[in-house]
This record gives sequence, structure tokens and C-alpha cells, in this order.
Amino acid sequence: MIVGFENIGLTYEDGSEVLRSVNFALRDGEFRFLTGPSGAGKTSFLKLIYLAHRPSRGRLTLFGEEVTDAPREALPAIRRRIGVVFQEFRLLDHLTAFENVALPMRIAGVNQAHYREDVRELLNWVGLGDRMEARPQTLSGGEKQRVALARALVSKPDLILADEPTGNVDPEMGEKIMKLFVELNRLGAAVVIATHDLHLVKALGKQSMRLENGALTQAETAARSEAWRANA
Repeated sequence: MIVGFENIGLTYEDGSEVLRSVNFALRDGEFRFLTGPSGAGKTSFLKLIYLAHRPSRGRLTLFGEEVTDAPREALPAIRRRIGVVFQEFRLLDHLTAFENVALPMRIAGVNQAHYREDVRELLNWVGLGDRMEARPQTLSGGEKQRVALARALVSKPDLILADEPTGNVDPEMGEKIMKLFVELNRLGAAVVIATHDLHLVKALGKQSMRLENGALTQAETAARSEAWRANA
């Protein structure tokens, strides 16, 4: 099992309860959408998975190991198995697209000779082979999101999390980005995407779950649209 929540609760310091008694299991190779209204706690749910938040109660497991109270020094090794794509991109303006994608490897102390070709291949794969030396301020929203996706993949994670990855791009680019996530899932990565875009959820036909009032509910898999099937 990749991710396991057992009666997970999350309460902020001001006393507001974001999640209550949430149970959730994600297995190898699964693809899930997380939906729900603004403020429902979708981002907090993802932050629990990549250990930016710790649960207030309950039991959290990642990659078959309990990490509810994992010591701080154990977190980097766990996080290297998780790729995160943020809605706001979080690219560094003074770095090129290549350098932004390579940043996790640099931080990990990996010699550039060992990752240079991987970074080039990833940027080519997301359609930015001709923009490797471009800086974020010269990129469109869709290009920035694809750089962010490539950066999340550079460490070859087992799990990919995305928080509203189509929120800052037009519908056409949103479909292209979603197709990249589908391809990653086909290659073996587990994927969880938080989104408000129910059109894309329905188009892909992947299993979805809804977060509302602190509780998680399962939704039936939507029927995949013929238009999407034709273009996949």
C-alpha cells in the first residue's frame, strides 16, 4: 500500500477541524481524483501525504511504513519517493527551466553528470525541449506547469501528488497536462490529483473521492467521454 489513513484527524492551532476520522487507502498504480468545494481541506489532505502537516490523531502509513510520528531526519528519504506539483508552480525566477527541474537533484547532492540527461529527457517529454534555457518570467502558465511537473518527476517518484494542476491554465492546456498524468500512471506511478474541474474528472473516467465538511466519501468512477477517448 502506498498511502494509508486510519481515522486521521487534522485540527489547526486555532481549533478549526479540517479533517475528521478520515480513512483512505491508495495502492500501487492507482489513480484518484480528490474533489470538493473550496476550503474543504483538499490541500491539507495532500500536505498530510507529503508530510508538510502531521495528523492531530489517527495513523498514517506511507509505502508500508507507519510515519505518523516519524523523526524529522527520516522525512527527506520518504519525500524523495513523492513528487508534488503545486498550483502556484513554485519555480525560482533566477533559474532556467532546466535548472528548476534539476533543483531537487542538486539539493540532494547528486552530481550533474548523473542527472543531466534525465532532465533533458523530461523537458522533451513535457514538450519543452526548446525552452530549457528560458526563465519562468518568459514562460506561459501552461509552460510553467509543465516545468513544475518535470521537476516533480526528476527523482523518479513512486507517488505523484498534484494540487489543482489545471487551475492556472486554459482548458486545452489543462487536457494536455492531464494526459501527461495519465501516461505517468500507465508507466506505474500512483497518482492523486486535487481538483475542482469536474469536467476533467468525468472525461478521464478515473475513480474520484469527495472531501466535504471534513469527511471523505467515495464516488463512482465516471464514464470516460468519447471525445477524450478519441484524443488520448
